[in-house]
Amino acid sequence: MLKNPIVHAAVFQLPDLEVNVEEDILLFDKPYQCTSFDMVGKVRGIVQRKANRKVKVGHAGTLDPLATGLLIICVGKMTKRIDQIQQQVKEYTGTFRLGATTPSFDLEHPVDATYPYEHITEELARETAQRFTGELDQVPPIFSAVRHNGHRAYIFARKGEEAQLETKKITIYDFELTRFALPDIDFRIRCSKGTYIRSVARDFGAALDSGAHLTALRRTMIGDYHVDNAIKPVLL
Repeated sequence: MLKNPIVHAAVFQLPDLEVNVEEDILLFDKPYQCTSFDMVGKVRGIVQRKANRKVKVGHAGTLDPLATGLLIICVGKMTKRIDQIQQQVKEYTGTFRLGATTPSFDLEHPVDATYPYEHITEELARETAQRFTGELDQVPPIFSAVRHNGHRAYIFARKGEEAQLETKKITIYDFELTRFALPDIDFRIRCSKGTYIRSVARDFGAALDSGAHLTALRRTMIGDYHVDNAIKPVLL
């Protein structure tokens, strides 16, 4: 059985948050090691204290705790737009580390296998990235909230049990390599709803006859919403 990872949750505040408790769309730059659930809970508390009643609050697409960047939270009547926002194209930047894999395909768990990567040239990496554009079949990470036999996949993963997850249709519109410095490769990806960048790391490494995992991830855009216009929580 895999032990649960030790992740120290970020402690943060949202001082002087201006929000329309009837209807609002709020953009946040989610900090590292902060969950999307934490962010929604903090906003819900502020909104309901201002309104002095219960108000619907929800996010338009989760971010893993180890990812940073754009998290959209809808308030009141704007929660009806969550599905519409989730359908928008998303942009991510980050770093893949070649030559090693982890069970979660990121830094949540330690390296479980190593592979050669010295044969990988920049030209090969760029050619391989182009093969990942278009409509693809992607298998989600076992450490994810995807449902399998009525339960979240991560439940099976934490017990060390096998779970054959179904492939999902996704689309990658752009896959650009922005820095090549082995064993690390920086990237920018524009993709559809439901795309797991951790799975892209796994598949990209395998396509290069190596292994890879995600060491950094930042969501920069959802549709026309950009992280540059987002509220930055104050870390304590």
